[in-house]
Amino acid sequence: MRRTSAPPPWSRTSEVLLVVGFWVLLGALALVRRSLDPRGPVATSTASLIVTLAEYGLWSLITLGVFAVTERFPMASGVRVRRALLYLGVVLVAAIAVEWARQSLFAAFFPEEILERRFRRRGGPRQWEPGLEGIITRLRFVDEMVISVAILAAGFARDALARLRERETHTARLEAQLADARLSALRMQLNPHFLFNTLHAVSALVERDPAGVRTMIARLSSLLRRVLDGGDRHEVTLRDELAFLRDYLDVQRVRFQGRLDVEEHIEDGTLDALVPNLVLQPLAENAVQHGVSRREDAGGRIVVSAQREGGSLVLTVRDNGPGPSAEARGGATDDSASGATGTAPRSGGLGLRNTRQRLDALYGRAASLELGAGADGGAEARVMLPFHTADDLVLHG
Repeated sequence: MRRTSAPPPWSRTSEVLLVVGFWVLLGALALVRRSLDPRGPVATSTASLIVTLAEYGLWSLITLGVFAVTERFPMASGVRVRRALLYLGVVLVAAIAVEWARQSLFAAFFPEEILERRFRRRGGPRQWEPGLEGIITRLRFVDEMVISVAILAAGFARDALARLRERETHTARLEAQLADARLSALRMQLNPHFLFNTLHAVSALVERDPAGVRTMIARLSSLLRRVLDGGDRHEVTLRDELAFLRDYLDVQRVRFQGRLDVEEHIEDGTLDALVPNLVLQPLAENAVQHGVSRREDAGGRIVVSAQREGGSLVLTVRDNGPGPSAEARGGATDDSASGATGTAPRSGGLGLRNTRQRLDALYGRAASLELGAGADGGAEARVMLPFHTADDLVLHG
């Protein structure tokens, strides 16, 4: 199958207008130059204006034709010789056609004696000889051929720019697909991780609290429904994310049987902000497993807050457990040891590591996840990400 060139990254109408405008400008400059020429009616008459406009109009058509040839038949390996011959033929035909048209127009609008006098002054033959034979044998098309070669070079540059834009677009599309696949893989890791931990909590209550188990199963069903309804969305509103988190914490309340309180401090105007799907659940799970579950009394507490700071949305999940380890206080980010020994550090296991990677994939350096000691003891997970809503995406899309 014949390989064709990539289409230009601009509209055809814009290209036609640009080409025509370019040659109109050159034609106007040629008329100005001829108006200063002292050689009489050939330079200043209305006929000269008509001939000039026709000549440069023909160059416009030839330019568009050459561009079409370079686009349809690009220089490619395996056909370089044939394409070079094709380009040479196009250049010769264009040059001869313009010279023949120009001489024919001169012959139609000017007396022969004026033309003979003009050509003798230019060093031409004593008798002017219009026609293809004289054009070819006396190489009168050389000047036009130089112009044709310049147009061909512009066609090559145009084709190269179009291909470069196409490669850039293709690369950007592949990068977006890769990022989307990475995010989907990270989310697929998170779903079974959360499900396994929840089922583990259910199994711990099977014998001693059947009623609580039924409540947990109902909440788990709601959680799974929300996960499935989320589809492939990588972002949801904070309102939806909080609804999911409440179902999850309801399951944990049953597990702790009254030993877990949950508070929410959500700033007005933040509920419509878009956040990564399942961004709060791993933070709450970390607070439950490494904070609340390690308290000996019945006063476990988790505080979830959301507030806007300038152009950022800050989400925090704070617990009143024993607090992060010294490793986490030092800003550890190496999660490779998490879960390997059953005593994973507070810097996070799979859930927090996954959340960091998803934030990086979605927002790059504009987002962060920090885990440290809370102001009143315990641990605080703090997520900062760009504040944006669905309306912002529509406006900037």
